[in-house]
Amino acid sequence: MAFAFILLMLVGCKNFFIGPTLTTVTVAPSTPSVAVGKTQHMSATGTYDNGVTDTVTDSVSWSTSDSSIATVSSTGLVTGASTGAATISATLNGLSGSTTVTVTLANLSSISITTTSSSLSSGQTAQFTATGVLQNGNTVNLTDAVTWNSSNTSVATIGSSGLATAQTVSSTSTTTITAKSGSVKSNAITLTVSPSS
Repeated sequence: MAFAFILLMLVGCKNFFIGPTLTTVTVAPSTPSVAVGKTQHMSATGTYDNGVTDTVTDSVSWSTSDSSIATVSSTGLVTGASTGAATISATLNGLSGSTTVTVTLANLSSISITTTSSSLSSGQTAQFTATGVLQNGNTVNLTDAVTWNSSNTSVATIGSSGLATAQTVSSTSTTTITAKSGSVKSNAITLTVSPSS
């Protein structure tokens, strides 16, 4: 009788022996920037179903989407390999968190952009090129490494390789195209888009 009572108590209290369940994994810092050859230490935080958060940096599995741009060690140390952007992920118990790391040139002083055309009709494209000027005066092609931006994506969008595509517009409109690498921002080019005839 006593044994049955103890067994019943153990069954009734089984939930007391179940630990909290991991619900999310987040990676910090958010969208960091690191120079080629330099390092950035990432951290991972786990949030549990009881609302508790805990640092899980050394427990997660770290990975990179492109090791030619950025590598990451088992402890979350990111090393910039070449200019561009890579996604750094941390995975624990089947749950993942990630952030995008931008790798820049440490001695980049300015960025200049040019285009094959600054006037397009709806549906047409123009290739933009980004040239980086280093502190020693040398130049490097950064077209595929910078972050491109269109100030008005309803007028024209621009992809990661610098190809701008004019959108459908009802009247002649403009957008401003720029490129950025780390804290260095390029000159701005105004792209004019006209309705297709």
